[in-house]
Amino acid sequence: MFTILEGSTFCICDDIGDVGEATSGFFTQDTRFLSRLCLRVNGVRPLPLSAGKVEYFSAAFFVRNPLAGGLRPDQLSITRERFVGEAMQDVVVIDNHSMEPVSFELKFEFAADFADILSVKQHDFALGDPEAAKPLPPPVTPRYEADDNQFVLEDFDGLRTHVILSKHGAVDDSNVTYTVELDPRERWEVRLDVVPVADGGPLPAQSIGGRFGDERTRVRASLAAWQLRVPQLRSTWTELERSFGQSVSDLAALRMRSSDESALVKLPAAGMPWFMTVFGRDTLITCLQTLLFGPELARNALEVLATLQATEDDPSIDAEPGKIVHEVRRGRAAQNWFARYYGTIDATPLYLILFSELWRWTGDVTIADDFKQPALRALDWIDRYGDRDGDGFVEFEKRAPNGLDVQSWKDSSDSQRFHDGRIAEGAIAPCEVQGYVYDAKRRLAEIARDVWRDRALADRLTTEADELRQRFDEAFWCDDRGGFYALALDGDKRRVDSVCSNMGHLLWSRIVPPERVDAVVDRLLGEGLWSGWGIRTMSEADAAYSPLSYHNGTVWPHDNSLIALGLAQYARWPEAQRIVQRMLTAARHFDFQLPEVFAGLRRSETPFPIAYPTAARPQAWAAGTPVLLLQVLLGLQPDPQRHRLESVAPLELPHWTGSIRLSGVRVFETTWDVRVQDGKVEVSAV
Repeated sequence: MFTILEGSTFCICDDIGDVGEATSGFFTQDTRFLSRLCLRVNGVRPLPLSAGKVEYFSAAFFVRNPLAGGLRPDQLSITRERFVGEAMQDVVVIDNHSMEPVSFELKFEFAADFADILSVKQHDFALGDPEAAKPLPPPVTPRYEADDNQFVLEDFDGLRTHVILSKHGAVDDSNVTYTVELDPRERWEVRLDVVPVADGGPLPAQSIGGRFGDERTRVRASLAAWQLRVPQLRSTWTELERSFGQSVSDLAALRMRSSDESALVKLPAAGMPWFMTVFGRDTLITCLQTLLFGPELARNALEVLATLQATEDDPSIDAEPGKIVHEVRRGRAAQNWFARYYGTIDATPLYLILFSELWRWTGDVTIADDFKQPALRALDWIDRYGDRDGDGFVEFEKRAPNGLDVQSWKDSSDSQRFHDGRIAEGAIAPCEVQGYVYDAKRRLAEIARDVWRDRALADRLTTEADELRQRFDEAFWCDDRGGFYALALDGDKRRVDSVCSNMGHLLWSRIVPPERVDAVVDRLLGEGLWSGWGIRTMSEADAAYSPLSYHNGTVWPHDNSLIALGLAQYARWPEAQRIVQRMLTAARHFDFQLPEVFAGLRRSETPFPIAYPTAARPQAWAAGTPVLLLQVLLGLQPDPQRHRLESVAPLELPHWTGSIRLSGVRVFETTWDVRVQDGKVEVSAV
C-alpha cells in the first residue's frame, strides 16, 4: 500500500493508485471522503509496472494495458500522477506506443462512505479487530452535475466530496467512461480533482477548475522553509546521512494544519494512517527527540497541549484537572467517538520533562514563566489524581466505557503480562512512568530554584523525588534472573515480573541507582531482549513473548532511542553506540525510513530486519529516532549555566562513524557547528 500525505490530509492506495480496500481511502479531518477510486481499461484492472513517491505529497504510478477488449500486450502505457494538499489531484496520461490506431474504454469508479477513521481502523487486523468490527457505512448515492462536469457525493449531514473532471465522458451512476481513440504515438490526458468539504459550505473557490498550481507551490515552499531551518548533515556514514534526511522529510510531511489558519502548524501528527492527529505522548516524545531541530516544535507542542489540558473530572473521557490529553479527533470521528480523550498516564509527566528540556536548550526564562501555570497544574494532577490509591506511585485504571484498557506507551490490551503470561489486572503502575515522575520533579525543582525563585517548592520536589527513587527501587526490583525492574505493579501491588524494554527508560530518567546499572544494562543487551537489530519490547524468556506481537517482543525504534540516551547518561557508551549502529543499519533495509515497529526475530536468523505488516510509516517518533541517535552519538547536551552546547562523548568515537558535519544547530540563540574527524567531536559557535 502507498501513502501520500500533506499534514493530516492523506491517501492510502494500492500499487496502481486505486482506492478500494477496506482500510484504503482519501482522508481528511479524521473522515474518509473517498472510499473508492478505481481505473479500468476495457473493464479490466491495468497491469502494474512501477510506482513510487516523488515527494511525500505526490506519487507516480506507471501501468500498462491489460489483455482485454482486443488490446495486445504493451500497446498502451498509463501514467497516473497524484498530488495531495488540501485536496487531491490525479492526472492520467495514456500513450499509444504501437504502430497502429487503438480504441478502448477508460472508466473511473467513485464511491464515498464518509466513515470515521477510528471505525476504519477497526478493520486493520493489527490494531483493530476486523471480525468483531461494526460494518462500515454504505457508500452514498452520487449525483452528477453536468454544468460543472463533477460528481458530488454528499452525506446526510452535509459532508461532501466533489470529483471534478477535466473532460466530459459517459456518466452512469458513480462511474464515468471515456471512449478513447489514439493514433500511433498519440497521447491522451484527463485530470480528476477530488475536493472534500467538511463544513457544509460552498466548494472552495481555489479548487474550482482544478487550479492546483498555487497549492503545489505552497506545499513545496513550506517544505523548503522547513529544510532551511533544520540543521544540515553531511557524513561519510551513508546510513546516518540518509536516515537523518528521511527524518527531516517525514516530520515535514506529518506537520498538521491549524484548524483556523491556512499556515502549517509546526506540530507533527503521530503517524500514518490512523494517528494523523495530536497525540500527547507521541507529540511530546517526538519533540524531545528533535530538539536538535531548534525550539519551535517543542514550544508549539507545549502551547497546544496547554490549551487542551483537562480542567474537569470527566470519567467518560478519562479526564481529570491538569491531565495532558492523549488524543484529539475531528470531523466524523469526533462525532462518533470523542473530540478529546485523556486516557494516558505518561503524557502529563512527559509534558514537564519537555518543558524543562526546552528551557535547558534555550536558556529563555520567558519559557519558564509562560508555561508555569500549565506545569503546576500538571504537577498537581500527578500528586492529586495520578496516585489513585495513595501508595506513592502513579497508576492507571480505565473509567471511560470506550477508553483504553492500558494507558501507558505499550497501550495494547495484552501488554501488561507476568512472566508466566498472565495479564495483570486492577490499577496498574508502570515502571517507566514512575521514572518519568521522578525526572519531572527533579527538573521542576531546578526551574523553581533557578528561575521562579521558589525555594520551598524546589526543596519539596527534590525531597519527593528522592523518596520516590528509594520507594521505587524497593517495590519494583526483582532479584531473580540476574536482577531487573518489573514491568509494573498490578492492582494488588504484585510485581508484574516480565523482563521488558521499559526498564531502559529508567536509565533515561536516571532513577536507577549506580549499584543497579550493570544488571539493568546486562538485561537490556543480553540475548533475551537484544535481537541484534535492537532491544525487544519483551524478553524471549517470558511466556507471552512473540517476535510479531505488537508490544510483546517486537522492536520499536523510538523505544531504542530513549534507551540509548539513557545508556549515554550513565556513560555506557559502547552499549549506546551499539544501538545507534544497529538501528541505523536496520533503517537501510526500510529505505532509510524507520517504521513504527518491526519484528523481534534474531539478526543471526534473518539477513535483514523483518517488517511488521501494518506498522505506521511515516510515524513521528520513529522519524525522530535518527535525530536523537545522532545526538547520542555526538554526546551533545546543553549547558544552561554557561549557555553552551557541549559534547560529553568519549574522546574517540568508533571508526564506523566516519566523518560527520552537523551545521546550523540553534541552541541558546546561537548557531553551532559540530564536526567529527578521526573519531573526535568538536563543537564550535558560528
